[in-house]
Amino acid sequence: MSERSERTGRRRDLLFRRTDARVGELAVRRLDPRTDAPAVHAWVTHPKAVFWMMRDADVARVEKEYREIVEHPHRDAFLGLVNGRPAFLAERYDPARVELAGLYDAEEGDAGMHFLCAPAETPVHGFTLAVITTVMALLFADPATRRVVVEPDVRNTAVHALNAAVGFEVVGTVVKPEKDALLSLCTRERFLAATREATA
Repeated sequence: MSERSERTGRRRDLLFRRTDARVGELAVRRLDPRTDAPAVHAWVTHPKAVFWMMRDADVARVEKEYREIVEHPHRDAFLGLVNGRPAFLAERYDPARVELAGLYDAEEGDAGMHFLCAPAETPVHGFTLAVITTVMALLFADPATRRVVVEPDVRNTAVHALNAAVGFEVVGTVVKPEKDALLSLCTRERFLAATREATA
């Protein structure tokens, strides 16, 4: 296959695309555990990914973990591209069945979310906000999604601020086996209002 046909094929694989005025084109495709594991390994073991809890993982473990996620009936994993280059990771899950099962008042149409940006040599202002906005827009592109649910570590103040910027409301703290988490919810209406204000 030529490089051009490979690029065209990859573009057809894209699930979602949007353009950010500061960052450029952001796109999302399904994660391939075998081919994407080396890149994802570099991201999840980076010191800035401390809350991802995979600092000691090797490539084989990363591939195994993500194979389990993509084959799970209530989970999904995605690779994000910025201007055609791999740049972020996103996960979607059913919070009523995994991660938060029994820990909060689940509603029909809830979608759980995790995201991680690749470490950058030269930080771009607004990059992480553009990424979380893209991941949220991807989830809400599914008409069945009514709320997005997140459970970041209570100590992860940087992501709390990002969550607030795209419309999340804090519900309270939930105790999970691996962490105390700040349960937060965002409706479609709050997301649209927050992102309209941010881009006005």
